[in-house]
Amino acid sequence: MLIRIDQSAATPLFEQVAASVRRAIADGTAPPGERLPGARDLAASLDLNVHTVLRGYQQLRDEGLIELRRGRGAVVAADAAGRSRLRQAVRDLVAEARRHGMSALELTDLVNKEMA
Repeated sequence: MLIRIDQSAATPLFEQVAASVRRAIADGTAPPGERLPGARDLAASLDLNVHTVLRGYQQLRDEGLIELRRGRGAVVAADAAGRSRLRQAVRDLVAEARRHGMSALELTDLVNKEMA
């Protein structure tokens, strides 16, 4: 898996790391169970601080896309592809709601009704 960052971009570096892994999960380049590069190795290859990589990995963990285990490293979660597609669908839904002038409360109410 190839992880790329742009040091000159306005997007924080940890977010770029996370976004690169998200793309790999979404397009199948990083299938469930695949080990991600170690934080130290990735930080060295990208010329980043190890904490920057770890912050990106922690964000992915919080999203349920990867599992972090001591001694085993970062591994793509079993249901990561589905979660990734769902998160993208939510981003698309929010963008569409904004285009139509819908507030966050209105959108939340709409989603709650659909979930009921």
